[in-house]
Amino acid sequence: MGGAAAPEQPRVPAEQGTGRARSPVWTATVDVVIPVHNEERALPGCLRVLHDYLSQRFPLHWTITVVDNASTDDTRRVAAEVAEQLDGVRVLHLDRKGRGLALRTAWSWSDADVVVYMDVDLSTDLDALLPLVAPLVNGHSDIAIGSRLARGARTVRGPRREVISRCYNALIRLTHGAGFSDAQCGFKAARTEVIRPLLDHVRDDAWFFDTELLLLAEHNGLRVHEVPVDWVEDVDSRVHVAKTALDDIRGLVRVARAKATGAARVSGLPHRPEPRPLHPDAVVARRDTGLLWQLLSFGVIGALSTVATLVLYAVLRTWCGPLLANLLALTATTLLNTEANRRFTFTGARGPSGRVHLQGAVVFALYYALTSVALLALHQFAPTATRGTELAVLLVASVLGTAGRFLLLRTWVFRADRRPAARAGQIASNPPASNPPADNPPADNGSASDRSADNDEKGTE
Repeated sequence: MGGAAAPEQPRVPAEQGTGRARSPVWTATVDVVIPVHNEERALPGCLRVLHDYLSQRFPLHWTITVVDNASTDDTRRVAAEVAEQLDGVRVLHLDRKGRGLALRTAWSWSDADVVVYMDVDLSTDLDALLPLVAPLVNGHSDIAIGSRLARGARTVRGPRREVISRCYNALIRLTHGAGFSDAQCGFKAARTEVIRPLLDHVRDDAWFFDTELLLLAEHNGLRVHEVPVDWVEDVDSRVHVAKTALDDIRGLVRVARAKATGAARVSGLPHRPEPRPLHPDAVVARRDTGLLWQLLSFGVIGALSTVATLVLYAVLRTWCGPLLANLLALTATTLLNTEANRRFTFTGARGPSGRVHLQGAVVFALYYALTSVALLALHQFAPTATRGTELAVLLVASVLGTAGRFLLLRTWVFRADRRPAARAGQIASNPPASNPPADNPPADNGSASDRSADNDEKGTE
């Protein structure tokens, strides 16, 4: 029916080609979820444009699911009317508001192999949809996200949103060591069998849902694929930027605490095997992460950090005392130093970035204590010491502190993981099997949801 996904059609291999060599072609079902709250004006146009695109240009079996989360206008009625007119469109209604809650409910309920989320304003160009889901269908990746900040992306949006977005994503990378560039682009997809165990551990029901999901995914070793997108800002937005930003910062702190305590570990997820050569006679390269490499890398990073610290100290010293200037300068450079060493120096070590930065903070405190004691001792024995003398003493203390930091980082913060490399539940080379249809939406999360079938919202297959 109009290209819509049929739950009773599981993914099966089909043979193609007329020659001697034949390869399987796997089909998959994709559920495109659109959460809406008071969107009676924007929803009809969104559904018709999306339906036309999927019918004419999308090669996989698909369904559109509208999730009306506690709208107070005529969004629910409008959604039901459009679903009656268009094949492959179905409607869910929730009595509680929350974009994260809407996605959690719809993705948990979906019977598709791949679940997608996009905003009702269709800010993201739909030509990115197939590149988004393709690596999930073939099993290469677990979650895929559109990125407005990746190389090749093109965006049209105001400077305020641009600055806030870049600062927020930089904060995520700095505090959590995230590998993705854009946490909150409203264009994401996931393999259903992978996303379901994660959903039980995502606590946020609002706008931080995306970030928390991605941080948990990376923390548990899942592969996140990024697609650069063309994106045009719709200024008719329901997002309260300032409040959302504060909630996001609180969420980052909460997730960091969960990582440090181990609460962010999710059981039941598939794990990928370590990379290995396919050719039986391959001579495999090995990245040198031994002591010599660590000394060289740590030395380069440490030298750059020391120069940055001295420059900042010299600037700040014109405005405040030596201890405060030292504290501010070290705070500004230590986070970057720790993250750089995690990524380049101690690459063989495993561990959550939250724990790494927590232990790095302890090392920082010891380093700050050493350099501060050196400055205090200087002013105790030479009260009239010049700024040049201060910098010289700070340099010597920094060199000694750097040596101590290296030992602590190598033996404690970035200690090598000596656990057995073999892990259960590795991802098979074949694409994931389809999930069984869910008869009813999940009843947890305290939400009241109903599947629209055989009633005034009937629009499903």
